[in-house]
Amino acid sequence: MSNSNSTKQEILGGLLLFVAAISAIIINNSSFSSYYSILESMHASIGIGDFRINKNLLHWINDGLMAIYFLYIGLEIKREISSGILSKPSNLINPAIVAMIGLAIPSLTYFLININHTNLLSGWAIPSATDIAFSLGILALLGSKISPKLKLLVVTIAIFDDIAAIIIIAVFYTADLSILSLSLSLFFILLMIICNIFFNVKRTSIYLVLGFFAWACTIKSGVHGTLAGVATALCIPFHSNTEEKSPVKLLEDALTPWIIYFILPLFAFANAGINFSSFHISMLLEPVTIGIILGLFIGKQIGIFFSLLILRKISIFDMAKELSLLQLYGIGLICGVGFTMSLFIGTLAFDDNYTLNLVKLGVLVGSILSGTIGYIILRIASNKSN
Repeated sequence: MSNSNSTKQEILGGLLLFVAAISAIIINNSSFSSYYSILESMHASIGIGDFRINKNLLHWINDGLMAIYFLYIGLEIKREISSGILSKPSNLINPAIVAMIGLAIPSLTYFLININHTNLLSGWAIPSATDIAFSLGILALLGSKISPKLKLLVVTIAIFDDIAAIIIIAVFYTADLSILSLSLSLFFILLMIICNIFFNVKRTSIYLVLGFFAWACTIKSGVHGTLAGVATALCIPFHSNTEEKSPVKLLEDALTPWIIYFILPLFAFANAGINFSSFHISMLLEPVTIGIILGLFIGKQIGIFFSLLILRKISIFDMAKELSLLQLYGIGLICGVGFTMSLFIGTLAFDDNYTLNLVKLGVLVGSILSGTIGYIILRIASNKSN
């Protein structure tokens, strides 16, 4: 894919996410709100006999379509580790340190604000994530004003953010386990590994069928189904000597338009529809809301900027040394756009509508502040460097 087409997709992807979120808010606060509630009231099921998965449309989007998104993320991670920016140790270690500090400070911020509300502490991971689609969309709006190395640094940090989010979901947001279902899921994953390593199977359809069964068993086990998407991606073969024809690259390219134009906008539409009918200004002062806003807008920029600054000062991060202090600060702000993943973790942390409304409010305000000011800072920084 050419750079111009990639940039256009990034811009359009960011705009679609924004439009989907705004549309959800407008519809859920209009006379059509009853149609929006169909997402929770309408159910659908799949299965054979007693092995059946029954969920409402919202859960099918969050548990089903988001598993495809995580499959896509897994493909990107595998490609980057195999032959991309993460294949060099220097590009692995330093951004990983930055991402981990950038995850810890927002989480700690939320935790400290909600420390006296034990029922709200499960939301600690909500402000920890960076939204790749929105972040790249904002950077794409700046066009050629942004240096390729700045964009590369943001992408690398965001990839490690996603890896951390996957681990967090697996460890902290897993319900009661069904050992039988989990064993069946691991069996299908093992079959995919055998197909790759011992039989050199290159047909992606084989992996997708086995991955589907792994996903269904994972859902039934109590572990979140998105993890099966990542596991499937890591089992698919990647051949660096024929990268363009590699199953990983071919599947990633095939999924890209579906992710950008359908799955992420649909997720945003289904999850961002905060209802203001019972809104009160005091909701902005609720511990959940404050924790998320300060975590995304303050915690992220502190964690990312100061870790980049320290690594730059001790001269062990060449990529950071080539960027100005204002550019590094802008990166810290942009990484505070946590829209998609923050909303997703919010749905895992809480299940009552009032708290979920507070989560949506906090994520929207924190992400808008981070994205808007980050855009302004990076634009000023790019004008100074020209």
